[in-house]
Amino acid sequence: MRKLLLFFSIVFIGVIFLGRLSYLQLFDNSFEALSNKNAIKIIYDYPERGYIYDRDGKLLVSNQPAYDVMVIPRDLKAFDTLEFCSLLKITREKFDKELARAKRYSPRLPSVIVAQLSKNDYAFLQEKMRKYPGFYIQKRSLRDYQTNIGANVLGYIAEVNPDNIKNDSYYQSGELLGKTGIEKSYEDLLRGIKGKKYIQKDRFNRDIGPYKEGVFDTLPEKGKDITVTIDAELQAYGELLMQNKRGGVVAIEPETGEILTMVSAPNYNPDLLVGRPRSANYMKLAKDTIAKPLYDRGLLAEYSPGSPFKILNALAALQEEVITPETKFTCYGGYTYARNTKPLGCHCYPGARNDMNRGIYESCNAYFGQTYRKIIEKFDDHKEGIDNWADHIKSFGLGNYLGYDLSTGRKGLVPDSKFYDKWYPNGGWRGVTTISNSIGQGEVLATPIQLANMTAAVANRGYYYTPHIIKKINDEPINIKKYTTPRRTTIDAKHFEPVVQGMYDVYRRPGGTAYYSQVKGIDIAGKTGTVENFMIIDSVKTQLDDHSVFIAFAPKDKPKIALAVFIENGYWGGRWAAPIASLMIEKYIRNEITRTDLEYRMLNGSLEEVYAKPYSGKPFRINE
Repeated sequence: MRKLLLFFSIVFIGVIFLGRLSYLQLFDNSFEALSNKNAIKIIYDYPERGYIYDRDGKLLVSNQPAYDVMVIPRDLKAFDTLEFCSLLKITREKFDKELARAKRYSPRLPSVIVAQLSKNDYAFLQEKMRKYPGFYIQKRSLRDYQTNIGANVLGYIAEVNPDNIKNDSYYQSGELLGKTGIEKSYEDLLRGIKGKKYIQKDRFNRDIGPYKEGVFDTLPEKGKDITVTIDAELQAYGELLMQNKRGGVVAIEPETGEILTMVSAPNYNPDLLVGRPRSANYMKLAKDTIAKPLYDRGLLAEYSPGSPFKILNALAALQEEVITPETKFTCYGGYTYARNTKPLGCHCYPGARNDMNRGIYESCNAYFGQTYRKIIEKFDDHKEGIDNWADHIKSFGLGNYLGYDLSTGRKGLVPDSKFYDKWYPNGGWRGVTTISNSIGQGEVLATPIQLANMTAAVANRGYYYTPHIIKKINDEPINIKKYTTPRRTTIDAKHFEPVVQGMYDVYRRPGGTAYYSQVKGIDIAGKTGTVENFMIIDSVKTQLDDHSVFIAFAPKDKPKIALAVFIENGYWGGRWAAPIASLMIEKYIRNEITRTDLEYRMLNGSLEEVYAKPYSGKPFRINE
């Protein structure tokens, strides 16, 4: 019995070995691949990155040649390190750090030691590279900006990090990809396809020529050129108007959802983040934590929307049939909604009887305080009331990501009953508790692009197209259903005309809050806003200078442009935001400026002194 057991054990083990050997020889090619890695070197031929054009075909971004010094750690031979560092114009410490990084990445694969040499440095160094086995020079393509505007829109390219390599096998250490803006959003189109050359090596690790006579070699394919929706002239003008100010300006074409301009101020010259000075320049920009030039205020800054938000409350009230355009409320210079509370003050004369039209163009807080309460208190359950209100507001694209093709963004906030239940776990809230929402102060938050999109929906009388920045790919117009399908609000089209008329009278009526910013011959509909601005300083809630905000579209009928302007610490809406909006509209529609008085004041005006102050205004204790 023992002899049989021994016999069968030997047979069984033999079968296992034979099976494994057959599998390795007939099916498993992993060792062949490993052998090829050792015997074949792959050299990548990097494609030219796709160009970027503005909506009128103006070239914004092209390419320029650059050269990287690469290393394959396994191929290194003894060399004069100090001499090599001198040639590369880097310190020994920098060299040692980059070489150690390359060895950690892979002894067999190439890594960058020095990136983005200039043409002159390349010409000088190329002749000497034969002295340094294991090093070679790789040609790359860097961005060449044909403009000094739109850095936040265009974005920049930079070296990949380990996460990029892990998440996309296309990239290897030292390669470049889009990090922000259009460069990031359309990286897959812009980057092209790398070419490959397979070089056979002998047993001494020397190159002996193309592998199999180059039959597997491929040529690089240039990245696709893209045309974006940005109007370069309007973008440049907007950035000029926003000099010495902080904030964002976003303009949209209502009939398409195409983004015409996205200004974030302060900004920077995109050329600063190209070439070898990129790292030093980036650190300078990143360390400016006060002005934050790298922070895209148009997409990321979440502000209280202020009085422009009253437009949505008016529309929601009409839809819910709790008021009509003729409904009047009395204003006593503001709205006092409960005893021992601070009134929502406004500039109406005491005893004024305001209907919707006047409530809009004079921005009456009492009118909209009462209107908001009627929306919420229509329902017996205040939770149902505020959820119904929130649904109307969200239908304009607020409180959620818009789904645009931009590389970053924030969702803002439209509070609902769940939000307030968290703030008041004992249930101690009612519609009047949230009264600040009536004038766009409260808990509501919106980004400038959301306000611009909201304005486009009003301009279209109840629908909008998802904002987007792509217009053409290789001269072929896009046909993306997401950007060509209208998204409808919860408000019936019939309710928009009285609201639009009120916005029109903001400009045309002598009491209108933007009366002094009107442009002759252009029918503009708009709404100013003065947004209270608080910050916690030394555990004290401190009121800073108000923000200036304005939304507008023009012409009133068949609008071509809708925009939002937000100026941090700009006092009131009519002081900075409304004039800038009027100038942007005239520039786009007429391509000339007749309101030269406004232009002079905006171009020469500055808020730098305000920003330099630690704070202004009086403190409000948190428990007050």
